[in-house]
This record gives sequence, structure tokens and C-alpha cells, in this order.
Amino acid sequence: MAKGESPIGRVFLVGAGPGDPDLLTLRAARLIEGAGVIVHDGLVGPEIMAMARPDARLISVAKSRSRHTMRQEDICALLVAEALAGNDVVRLKGGDPLIFGRGGEEADACHAAGVPVEFVPGISAAQAAASLSQIPLTHRDHASIVSFVAGQCKGLSEQDWSGLAGVGRTLVIYMGVATAAQISEKLMEDGLAPDAAVAVIERASLPGMRVLRGVLAGLPDIVAENAVRSPALIVIGEVTREPDAALARIAMEANS
Repeated sequence: MAKGESPIGRVFLVGAGPGDPDLLTLRAARLIEGAGVIVHDGLVGPEIMAMARPDARLISVAKSRSRHTMRQEDICALLVAEALAGNDVVRLKGGDPLIFGRGGEEADACHAAGVPVEFVPGISAAQAAASLSQIPLTHRDHASIVSFVAGQCKGLSEQDWSGLAGVGRTLVIYMGVATAAQISEKLMEDGLAPDAAVAVIERASLPGMRVLRGVLAGLPDIVAENAVRSPALIVIGEVTREPDAALARIAMEANS
């Protein structure tokens, strides 16, 4: 570093968890409380942002399905520019930064510019939604494989989802509310039974959290009739059945 130049700052890619401040890691909470610059997603709620110190610069890069406050490449450039100016930056993301959080892309941009990066894991949306709904993503009797997929992506209809859900498997779909009808049709076309059990979990860990259960063929109606809004996850598999129904099915299978 030449004389008079500012030291390069660090970028902390921090998982803010599902939304409830009590579910932050201690490391995440300490970084938020001490940060001078916080670049945050829209899913990071006001209760968590209130933990920032009064003089912190808070930069929102919120995204939605139809509009982005800032394009991803511009977010990467912002992180690099702040760090090269000598600032430590907390990049705050809902859930975990490496599960549909594009943390890998941001880390790549920082590494290419010589900016040091630290990842701080967070409780993922899938973990929180399942646990708070008392839905075991894995279960010795029902599922030994879990898959995570994005319900909003290019070429959704052309992708092969056969084998992602079914006997012995749990499928968790992020960002699938707007495409629930296409997801239901696609999975049935790829071989999943119309009566496969599903659950839609809305606002996991937040006030107004709902768990809506049904079957795959009825998934679009569940979303439409209950006016489900993001953030929400779709979980598909035997583990989502109501506990009493699941126990009854085990007993019936044992006696058959």
C-alpha cells in the first residue's frame, strides 16, 4: 500500500436469518451493531435494521419479482468500491448468504478486486420454516433426501425435476408463490402424484406466520384462495402431512 492510501476494507457477507432478530447468530448481531456501512436486502426487516448504530450508513438494495433497486452487478461494484475506499461493509442478506442469496457472485467480485471477504452463515429460510412449522425435512420413515430449488428461474418449464420429489424425498421450493400453478403442473408432468402432500409456509418466524397444507394438484388454489404473499416457501413430501394423519398412515402401512 502506497503512502497516504487508505487500507482496504473488508466485506462481511452476513446471513440475517428468516427475519426474527432472536434467530440471528451472535456473530451477525455483533457485526450489525458495529458496522459503519450496511448494504441490506429488502427481506431484512426493521427490527434487525434497528440494531445498527445511529451513524451507520444503511444502503438498501431491495429486489422484487418485477423491479430491482439495484442490479446485481451494481451491488457487486458497490461492495468493492466501499471496501477500496477503506470501509468495512456488512452485506446483510435474508436467510443464509449462500442459499439463493447470490453470495458467491458477490464474493467472486470482491476476490477479483483484492477485497477480503468473510462469510457469516445464517439460519436459512428452509430450516426456519420447517422447524417453526414442526415439519421435519428429514425423517427416518419418510425422507432421507432434501432438495432446494428456485421456483423463479429462466427455463423453468424446460428443467427436469423428476426425482426431486416423491417417496423418500423432500422438496423445498424458494420463490415459488408467483409460479405455483406452473410448479404444480410441472411436477405432475414429471411424474409426481397429484395427491402428493404439500405445505405452503408464509412469513416464517414473523408475525402472521401461516402454514397451509394440501396436495400438489391443489397448490395453485392454496396460494390463490389464501392470498399467499412472499416471503413464503413451498415444501413437498410426506413430511408435510398433519402429524395425526402421518401417524395414522404409518399405522395403516404397518398393519397392511
